[in-house]
Amino acid sequence: MKQLFTQITRSKFWFNLLILPILSLFFATTLLVTPAEATGVYSLPQINSGDSVWVVDSAETISRASEGKLSRILEKLAKDTGEEVRIVAIRGLNYDETIENFTNKLFERWFPTAEEQANQTLVAIDVVTNNSSIRTGEEVKQLLSDEIVSSITTDTIELRLREGNKYNQALIDASDRLAAVLSGEPDPGAIIAQNEINTEGTFTKAEDTDRGLSTVWIIGLLVVATIIPMATYFFYVGFSN
Repeated sequence: MKQLFTQITRSKFWFNLLILPILSLFFATTLLVTPAEATGVYSLPQINSGDSVWVVDSAETISRASEGKLSRILEKLAKDTGEEVRIVAIRGLNYDETIENFTNKLFERWFPTAEEQANQTLVAIDVVTNNSSIRTGEEVKQLLSDEIVSSITTDTIELRLREGNKYNQALIDASDRLAAVLSGEPDPGAIIAQNEINTEGTFTKAEDTDRGLSTVWIIGLLVVATIIPMATYFFYVGFSN
């Protein structure tokens, strides 16, 4: 009984001395770091209709070259058509927030009135979850249907991310599609996944597979038919000697 009490006392001592401080530090760090890493609507700069800011990269994931290319595409679109598209990349969302809710809140913060929203398009991407969302004004919907919006997020942006977090290429592909459609041109359509492009080249045809297997069997039988008689001959010669 005394030994059991001593073991319990020692266990509590080491728990209080080592484990409890570590757990406390862990929870404290979690509470401090999580809100700082998440991106809220009001942590981004204010942008108004007509501003020449086209890309907001708070996630620091878009290269300078890609940001320059995106800005040129979207600035030309705005000058030619009056349609303004902005791209936002964030790193993590607040608790219980979705990328759709975040996009809607940011859209309404930047463009609070229906008149300001009319020709606006906002593309948002979260690099932690690799989810994306697009919010458009009412005038934009006449050119950019819900089907195209869904295809751009799913079949263009998120498909590129599934290929290996290709954020730059994903956003450039998306901006190309948006620029085409909002300029009154036909939608270029969804990109084709790399594994789909290589499907015919990477998978052999059934008849080729069967022919290859037949060749392997023939070679194997020839080898066996040659080796076994020779081995038998040398065995008997050796045994007789």
